[in-house]
Amino acid sequence: MKRPGNRLSSARTLLGTALALVTLLASALPAAASSPSPPASAAGSPRPVVTVAQGILRGQSRDGAQEFLGVPYAAPPVGDARLRAPQPPPRWNGVREAARQALACLQFSPFGLADPQAVSEDCLYLDVYRPRTARPGARLPVVLWMHGGAYSQGTGTQFGGRTMADLTQSVVVSINYRLGQLGYLALPELGRENARRSGSFGLMDQIAALQWTRQNIASFGGNPGNVAVSGQSAGSGSVCALLTAPSAAGLFHRAVLQSGPCTLLRTPDSASAEGPARSFAAHAGCTVPGEVAACLRAVSGAALVGAARTLPTPGPASGDGLLPFPPAQAIGSGTWNKVPVLIGSTRSEARFFVALTQPHLTAEQYTAQVLADYGAAGPEVLARYPVAAHGSPYLALSAVMTDSTFACHTAWTAQLFASQVPTYVYEFDDPQSPTLAGAQVPGLDESNAHSAELAYLHDFTMGERPLTPAQAALGDRMKRYWAAFARFGAPVVSGQTAWPPAGAAAGTVLTLNPSATRTTSSFGEDHQCAFWRTQAPRPL
Repeated sequence: MKRPGNRLSSARTLLGTALALVTLLASALPAAASSPSPPASAAGSPRPVVTVAQGILRGQSRDGAQEFLGVPYAAPPVGDARLRAPQPPPRWNGVREAARQALACLQFSPFGLADPQAVSEDCLYLDVYRPRTARPGARLPVVLWMHGGAYSQGTGTQFGGRTMADLTQSVVVSINYRLGQLGYLALPELGRENARRSGSFGLMDQIAALQWTRQNIASFGGNPGNVAVSGQSAGSGSVCALLTAPSAAGLFHRAVLQSGPCTLLRTPDSASAEGPARSFAAHAGCTVPGEVAACLRAVSGAALVGAARTLPTPGPASGDGLLPFPPAQAIGSGTWNKVPVLIGSTRSEARFFVALTQPHLTAEQYTAQVLADYGAAGPEVLARYPVAAHGSPYLALSAVMTDSTFACHTAWTAQLFASQVPTYVYEFDDPQSPTLAGAQVPGLDESNAHSAELAYLHDFTMGERPLTPAQAALGDRMKRYWAAFARFGAPVVSGQTAWPPAGAAAGTVLTLNPSATRTTSSFGEDHQCAFWRTQAPRPL
């Protein structure tokens, strides 16, 4: 099987735009990093208590589930621990209150929080949600969620798991991890300070959260031998990295990748990432040889955010002891942590990005941009994506960008997986789906855009409006599919549309739609992937 290339010039353009603009997921989002304490357990009901390796936690009952919030999974990475590998969390005496979410990690693109000040470098915490009847030893499946946000913003606290836990009898874990250059900084002097010789501290945090989960989740009723790691956008890129990081082997048993295919979300090699890391250190005022690490640990967090303003992080780097090879390369060669995979994308991913950057694109501008981006292939792209067939230049460009990046790379990544492990592919397609709060451009159809599926899977406060009853019903079906995949390694749900494995060619896709969830074999044709494959060079 021919494997897809890693880039088109225009695909790289969109990806750069996407990773930058995910930081704009909502400049007016209602979700805060540190939520007010929710209602306590019902009057007269004792609050749930769990004992973990570090001590006793007291959570609370809410909306049919039990939640344990702000649980430390690593020691605070502050002071001299800044820019170092995560260390185990300290023990505590007595009972630790776990009824309030932790602050978000320092935001390097501060647009996604209702309160931009509700951040801290002391942020390595997670939230655990379980069914109200769960008890130690129940051995329920576990879903561990990693948020997206271009590796530079976001927080796990925006993704509640109460409904999924109660509906599907599973345990849901949502984590914070270090962001920006605090999480990803490929300076050799930092790498020399840890066993993996890596500056990808955010990835180390994710592995530490998985290690904490393996050690403690049985106390919540979860099964440490049945953990599904899941993520969307940069969170999906993190799943790609975990699938190929040797030190993550055995920590999870299924993988869910949403809108972040491994062939698209490239990792820079450590050597090439060092240059931007040096530039960042220089912007922060840290240039003296032998003193850069100490200097970066001494400057303020605000100075680090300022230094990164024109130097967005590329996320984890490969070529070190933590991530020896780029994920797509490792997966293609069969050298990865093989587990069943569920992977997919939304029908019109790029509408979100085009709406933010070019909402009022004219036909003339569309033509000029395609010709400039695609060179000799430009006329054929215009012939395949005429404005008249899509209704507007905005929709035509969105289709070009969706197909050439997220959609076809999802198909190509799925093919890499499907030739080796059971693989299940979906496409989210709700033509009435709400967009993210603060991101809707009046008059534009932004349905099925990047992040559209999140409101259907989580207790999610970032949507522009609540789901309708039909959409909520689709969300329940999706939660059942995801939890069944976590439980069995296959999304088998009685009474719901059968979801067969994709097959070696990854040609079978489940379309998730409020009125007609169904399987299809036309995904590649719908997104013109045969054409887009010819536009990409062979992979590394």
